[in-house]
Amino acid sequence: MLTHALVGLDARRVEVEAHVELGQPGFTIVGLADRACQEAKHRVRSGIASAELFWPARRITVNLAPAGLRKEGSGFDLPIALAVLGASHQVPVERLDAHAAFGELALDGRVRPVGGVLAAAEGARRAGLDRLLCAAESAPEAALAGIEPVPVRHLADAAAYLRGEAEPEPYVPYENGNPLPPSHPDLADVRGQERARRALELAAAGGHNLLLAGPPGTGKTMLARRLPGLLPPLEPDEALEVTRIHSVAGLLAPDRPLVRDPPFRAPHHSASMAAIVGGGRSARPGEVSLAHRGVLLLDELPEFIRPALEALRQPLEDGVVSVARAEGRAVYPARFQLVGTMNLCPCGARGDPSVECSCSPQRLASFRDKLSRALLDRFDLVVTVPRPRAEELAAGLSEGTAVVAERVDTARELLAVHAPRRTPDADDLLARAVERLPLSGRGRARVARVARTAAALAGSEMVKPEHVAEALAYRSPRELEPH
Repeated sequence: MLTHALVGLDARRVEVEAHVELGQPGFTIVGLADRACQEAKHRVRSGIASAELFWPARRITVNLAPAGLRKEGSGFDLPIALAVLGASHQVPVERLDAHAAFGELALDGRVRPVGGVLAAAEGARRAGLDRLLCAAESAPEAALAGIEPVPVRHLADAAAYLRGEAEPEPYVPYENGNPLPPSHPDLADVRGQERARRALELAAAGGHNLLLAGPPGTGKTMLARRLPGLLPPLEPDEALEVTRIHSVAGLLAPDRPLVRDPPFRAPHHSASMAAIVGGGRSARPGEVSLAHRGVLLLDELPEFIRPALEALRQPLEDGVVSVARAEGRAVYPARFQLVGTMNLCPCGARGDPSVECSCSPQRLASFRDKLSRALLDRFDLVVTVPRPRAEELAAGLSEGTAVVAERVDTARELLAVHAPRRTPDADDLLARAVERLPLSGRGRARVARVARTAAALAGSEMVKPEHVAEALAYRSPRELEPH
């Protein structure tokens, strides 16, 4: 019986072998199985009995090969149960050889969905099989891999199908599912803040990282949460890539197995480093990978632990996260847009002309040191968000998400086909800025990228000095620089 073990997003082939022999009745699983996999002994025995199938009163040994590959999780329940049924001649072995299987068993024999079905189905297709036995809820997800799912709700259904006594129930492909209506808040709700709105548009058009800083209540989080609505839907290959990550994490809805829109993740500031970048006992994907091809919002950025923030630097540059373990290495994609929000000081009054800051120099210096210069340098756009004036709050609605998203789509198309080139005057301005600000090599490259985005939004085929000047205006202000 063929199944797969997940190492990161990679599905590794596993042969499930069962041997029934005379001797003291017992049930042993070998092959470097973790605790959840070892507990399959109880679920499989109870599930077979509940399906009114015969449990051999003999010595049963199940081997998960290769023995050197660690097997984790409950997805091995179904293939182990089917291998035992095959070894005891209750289902044809040749039928087992033509199928892969992946699913968890309940004590009453029901087949439950598990995370990672898409990766397991892709592994089965690479192995030359075209059918995967899985939970009925997982069938639309498995079908995304180009394989024919065999949805089963109970172990008895799987046995009847393999014996040729019943056909699997039909499933609803994802195209016929019920897509969620757009849930992103509208940019028209934001009053004033024209500079921050412009930065948001630049970030959406060019895929730039954005930091919004200012006193509490100025709309920083409100603005940040409107960025995903400006992004276009994922391309088919991108959607499949994001779906694969969310499948392994167990976050897919049964009736919406394909992630079509850029993901948006906003973890709490108490999250651990493993929760942010991935890891833990079983090397699960972190928030940076769950936000792949989308947006990661870190609200109240300085409140996150510094090791987690510093760990962001590598995926921001490389677009991947590598989680090393004794058994091997799990690699997850992590190409996301980082959006951070923060106050300018611990008390929050700095930057608000109506309130006096009460922070001591020592407290202010400690607050600034929470963010390293290396991390701040990775934000393409840094905006101080002032408290809006009364007339701005009383004004009518601003441009909505749909209007801005249309400009963003046009700019993205221009950047994808032909990135604007700098004029000599723009080159000269950028060279002078490197000397005077000063700008690091990374900072110069990021300014150049933002300038190209500004030119694309203006519909210009050349990056002009005004586009470079706008990009330079969004570099990190002095009040945010660590000492």
